[in-house]
Amino acid sequence: QVQLVESGGGSVQAGGSLRLSCAASGNTVSRYSMGWFRQAPGKEHEGVASIDADGSTSYADSVKGRFTISKDNAKNILYLEMTSLKPEDTAMYYCAASYGRTWAGYPDHWGQGTQVTVSS
Repeated sequence: QVQLVESGGGSVQAGGSLRLSCAASGNTVSRYSMGWFRQAPGKEHEGVASIDADGSTSYADSVKGRFTISKDNAKNILYLEMTSLKPEDTAMYYCAASYGRTWAGYPDHWGQGTQVTVSS
């Protein structure tokens, strides 16, 4: 069973930065594709960024140029570096993993989420 545990959320002012981490069980990070989603109150889940098993990345237009997804295969950790944060980035952020090596947007496993709040 894949387990994903996020950390690193918090409250920051607009323009600030945060780095989210997702600790995964087993060899999840190296074997599977992974991604970050977010959900703001009253809104649907939104895919933020993804990374394939080979390291290829993809970003939502709303975060392109501000967020960076990366992973450490040796430590089995997924990261999301967030800079130039805006109030509209406020949401619960979830780490997700898919058994496919190429991200298709349909996770098989989810973390419990970490809250990010950006004040203006």
